[in-house]
Amino acid sequence: MPREIENTCNGFQQTVSLHLIRHRSVLDVMTKYQDACSRVNRALAKAVTTCGCLKVTAGKQELPADASLSEMSEYVQTHLEGHLCPNCAEVIEEEMGKSIFFMAAICTLTGLDLAQVIHAENDRISTLGFYSLT
Repeated sequence: MPREIENTCNGFQQTVSLHLIRHRSVLDVMTKYQDACSRVNRALAKAVTTCGCLKVTAGKQELPADASLSEMSEYVQTHLEGHLCPNCAEVIEEEMGKSIFFMAAICTLTGLDLAQVIHAENDRISTLGFYSLT
C-alpha cells in the first residue's frame, strides 16, 4: 500500500479515536455503523426514486456459455443508467463518510489498524483475483 494512503488511513483512524466520546461502547458503534450503511443504501435509493438522476433497469445477467472468467466483466451490467447529480453525489458521499467513520471506530475499539485491514483485503483480492469474487 502506498505510504500516502497508509498515512491517510492512520490519520483518519486517530481523528476518529479522538472524536469517539459519546459512542465508546462497541455496541453503540456497531449499531451506528449498521445505521450508517443503511443510510448509504437509502441515499442511493432516493437518487433513483426521488431525484431520478439514476435509473435501475435490472434483469438476469446474460453470459455467453463460452465466456471465460476474464471476459465476464465485459458482459455483466451494473443495472444503473444515468449519473449522480451533484446533490445526490454529495449526500451519498456524506453518508459513506459516516459509514467509514464507524468502520474506523470499530477498528479502534478492537485494536485493528484500518490501513492494515485495507492492505490485507487488497492483498487477498490481488492474490485470489477472480476467485475472490463474492
